[in-house]
Amino acid sequence: MTGPSSPASSNVGKLGLLLLLAAAIASFFIFDFGQYLTLDTLKVRQAELAGLVAAKPVLVVGTFFLFYIAITAASLPGAAVLTLAAGAIFGLWRGVAIVSFASAIGATLAFLSARFLLRDWVQRRFGGRLRAINEGVERDGAFYLLSLRLVPVAPFFLVNLAMGLTPIRTITFYWVSQLGMVAGTVAFVNAGTQLARIDSPGDVLSPVLIGSFVLLGLFPLLAKTGLAWFKRRKLYARFTRPKHFDRNLVVIGAGAGGLVASYVAATVKAKVTLVEAREMGGDCLNTGCVPSKALIRAARAAHEMRDAGRFGIAPREPEVDFPAVMRRVRATIDAIAPHDSIERFTELGVDVRRGYATIVDPWTVEIARPDGGKSRLTTRAIVIAAGGEPVAPKLPGIEASGYLTSETMWDALSERDSLPERLAILGGGPIGCEMAQAFARLGSQVTLVNKGDRLLDKEDPEVSQLAAETLEGAGVTLLCGYEGVRCDDGALVVRGPEGAERSISYDELIVALGRGPRLTGYGLEALGIDTSKSLVTNPYLETTYPNILAAGDVSGSYQFTHFASHQAWFAAVNGLFGQFRRFRADRPVLPWVTYLDPEIARVGHNETSATAAGIAHEVVRYDLAELDRAITEGATAGFVKVLVEPGKDRILGATIVGAGAGELIAELVLAMKGKLGLDAILGTIHAYPTLMEANRYAAGERKKAHKPERLLAWIERYHGWRRCGEAAPATPARGAMAEAVA
Repeated sequence: MTGPSSPASSNVGKLGLLLLLAAAIASFFIFDFGQYLTLDTLKVRQAELAGLVAAKPVLVVGTFFLFYIAITAASLPGAAVLTLAAGAIFGLWRGVAIVSFASAIGATLAFLSARFLLRDWVQRRFGGRLRAINEGVERDGAFYLLSLRLVPVAPFFLVNLAMGLTPIRTITFYWVSQLGMVAGTVAFVNAGTQLARIDSPGDVLSPVLIGSFVLLGLFPLLAKTGLAWFKRRKLYARFTRPKHFDRNLVVIGAGAGGLVASYVAATVKAKVTLVEAREMGGDCLNTGCVPSKALIRAARAAHEMRDAGRFGIAPREPEVDFPAVMRRVRATIDAIAPHDSIERFTELGVDVRRGYATIVDPWTVEIARPDGGKSRLTTRAIVIAAGGEPVAPKLPGIEASGYLTSETMWDALSERDSLPERLAILGGGPIGCEMAQAFARLGSQVTLVNKGDRLLDKEDPEVSQLAAETLEGAGVTLLCGYEGVRCDDGALVVRGPEGAERSISYDELIVALGRGPRLTGYGLEALGIDTSKSLVTNPYLETTYPNILAAGDVSGSYQFTHFASHQAWFAAVNGLFGQFRRFRADRPVLPWVTYLDPEIARVGHNETSATAAGIAHEVVRYDLAELDRAITEGATAGFVKVLVEPGKDRILGATIVGAGAGELIAELVLAMKGKLGLDAILGTIHAYPTLMEANRYAAGERKKAHKPERLLAWIERYHGWRRCGEAAPATPARGAMAEAVA
C-alpha cells in the first residue's frame, strides 16, 4: 500500500511541473509559435491543411486534438484561432466534436495544474477571507461555472485557473466545462467554416451574439430559481395554506434567541407571538450562565479569605452557609429576571403565551396552555429557538442515582441544608471545570472524571495543563483518561487507562457531558424535518421549509447565549422580509470564556485549530507575570497569546488566560471585527496601570520580533558618527541607509 506523499516529494513534483510549464511557455514565445496561430496564416494555409486532412485524416485530427489540449492546458494564446481553424479544416460538426472535447480536457489540465501548484498556498494564506467563496462553490459551484462558461466575455484561461483554487470537484469541473462551452464552440467553429469573411476573432462576437450569450449565461441562475420554486411548491403541496394569517411571526422558546427574535419583530411593527413552556429567559438566566456565575463569585470570596495572607491580612477559614449561598444565587436570578419578563416584552409589543408549542403545518402553531386548553395561531413564519438540554450517559444505575445536571442542580442544591461533602463530577468541559473549582473552594471534596486525556480539549494543550493545575491547586482530584462504568449505591464506578476500576463515593453526582439541541415535542418529525442530531439549516437559517427557521442551540451551532442572539436577528429578519431579501447568517468574530480563576477567554483560532485547519500562523505571546497591574493585584498567572499571519499584524485569533480575561478579550474581538491589526492596538494609548495593557504589550512583542535589524545597525552607526563628530558616511552608505528606511 502506498502512503500519502511527503511534503518533500510534493514540493519536488510542484517544481517539476512548474519547470515544465515554464519551458512550454518560453518555447512558445522564443520559437514564435504564435505566428502559426494567426488568421492570416490560417487563411493562407487553409487549402494545404484541407489536403492533409483528406490524405491523412487520423494523423491530422490526432495532432490537432493534442495541440489544442497543449495550448489550453498551458493557458497560451491561440485557442480562439484554433477553434476557427477547426471549422475551416474539419467542417462544422466534426470541428465541434474535436474542439469540444479538446477544450474541456485542456481546461481540466490547467485547472489541475493550478490546484496542484497554488491551491494549498492560497488557502493557507487567505483561508479566512475565502471561506465564504469556498462554501458558495461547494454548494453552487456547478451553477457558477456553467454561467461563466456560457458567457464568452469571461476569459477562458482565468476561469480554469481560478476554479482550480476552489474546492469544486474535478469531475464536476470537467462535465460542466464540456457542457457549458458547447454554445461558444459551435459559434466559433461555424464562423470558421466562413473563414474568408473573418478578419479577426472579434468579428465572431457581434454585440447581438454577445447579448445572446449573456442571456444564455443567466439561464443556469434562472433554472436554479425555477427549480427552487418548483421544489418549494411540491414541498408545501400537501398542506392547505391559510387565506389570512393571525401573526407575521411565531417564536418558540423565550431564551436568548427567542427573546431577540421577538424583540426584532416587535421593533419593526410585526405582529409576533412568543411561546414559552418554562421560565422566561431560558437556560442562561435560570439554570446556566447567571446562577453558575453567582455561585462562582461566592466561591471566590471564600478563596480570597483563605488566601488573604499574601496581602498581609490574617487569613481565615470561611464559614460557608450553603443555604445562604443558594439564596443569593436565587436572588441574583430574580434581580435579572425583569429584563426578560413577560411584562417587559408585552410592553414592547410582543404577545407572550405560556404553553407548549406544536407546529401543526408550516403555517399553524398549536399552543397547549398550562390550564389544559389549546389554541391555534396561523403565521407566515416560525422561528424555533427552543435551546438545548444536558446530555446524560447511558450508564447502568445512573437513572436511579439521583444525578444532577446543569438544569436540575440548582433546585436540588437549594433544598440542601449543607454543602455536599463529597461531590463527583462527570465531564471535563467548561461546565464541569467551573463547578469543580467553585465547590472545592466552598469546601467540598471534589473528584472530576474526564474521559479524555486532558481538560478543555478544544483549547491549546498548555491551557488545558494550566486548567488542570488550577483545579488541583483548589483541591480537586482529577481523573483524566477515566470513563464512567456504572453507578452503585452512592458511588460512581470508573475505569482507568489501564482497565482497572475505581469507586468514587459521593453525596451528589453532577453530569456535565455537554448539551444537545431540544427538538422533541414540537411536531417537527410529522413535518418530515430531520431531528436526529440538530436542525439542518441553510445559510439563511431556513429549515426544510423556508418559512420555518431556527436559531441558537437547535441549529447545531455554537452553544453560547451571545451566538444565539446573533443568529436570532437573521432568523427574524429573513422570516419577516425573506420574500424581498434574505441575509446570510455570517460567521461572526465569536468570543467565549471559561470562568475558572484565572479565566480562559478565546476568539478565533488558537494554535490547535489553526494547525488542524492548515492555516499558516505566527504566535505572539506576553506573560502576565511581566505586567505591572497584574503584579500589584497578585494575579500574575496567565498570558496573552495572539495568532497573526506570518510577517503581518492581521489577527487570526487570540487566547487570554488570566484575571478578567473575559473583559480583556473584548479589545481583540473589536480589532478582528474592524479588521485592525496588532499595530493599531500598539498605537492605542491604554490607561496605566491596567490589565488591558497586556494586549498592547503583546502587540509590542510582535514588533520586537520583527524589528528592522539592518536599519537599526545603520542608526547605531549614525549615532556613533554624531558622538564622534566624524565626517558623514559616503554617498553609497547614505543610499543604503535610505533603502533600509524605505
